[in-house]
Amino acid sequence: MKLRQLRFSALAAVLIVGTASAQQTVVTGTGDGGSPHVKSTWTINGATISIEYGRPSLKGRPEAQLMPTGTTWRTGADVATTITTDKPLTFGSTTLAAGSYTINTEPGDKEWRLLLGKLGSPKQWGIPYPPNLEIGRVPMKLDHAAESVEQLTITIDPGKTPSVRIAWGRTVASVPFRAGT
Repeated sequence: MKLRQLRFSALAAVLIVGTASAQQTVVTGTGDGGSPHVKSTWTINGATISIEYGRPSLKGRPEAQLMPTGTTWRTGADVATTITTDKPLTFGSTTLAAGSYTINTEPGDKEWRLLLGKLGSPKQWGIPYPPNLEIGRVPMKLDHAAESVEQLTITIDPGKTPSVRIAWGRTVASVPFRAGT
């Protein structure tokens, strides 16, 4: 009986490790405005994906002031927020080849839009938004968090359908994507 349990436990461990998505977050420094900068990396369906961004804090300020409805937001602090992938990624009808791209958003009352763009230059500044570099816009699902998130947090939620998730204050916006397609 113990041998059977040991075999089952070993098989379960292999399955969990084989399907798990690795995430590593590295603090890359502090920007000119004092916000910490991070780079998080995940492996999703064989694609290595990293997101690098500045993490501003609310500091008691209203969300609407920092993420104005109907205007393009840099979705971070200081330099442009970037997503880098070694395999193609598809967000809605927008496909990104392997490479680095900017992430901006357009907050809305009922829905957000993810704005994906070409990276004009290394360490491209996050504002003003360069519309001539835009590749595509994709609708995002809008939710509200039970508890407020003080610092902007961008993650990838792995799963059958992975998604990019942006959380700040009580706002949570997400968009599904396909990797390696």
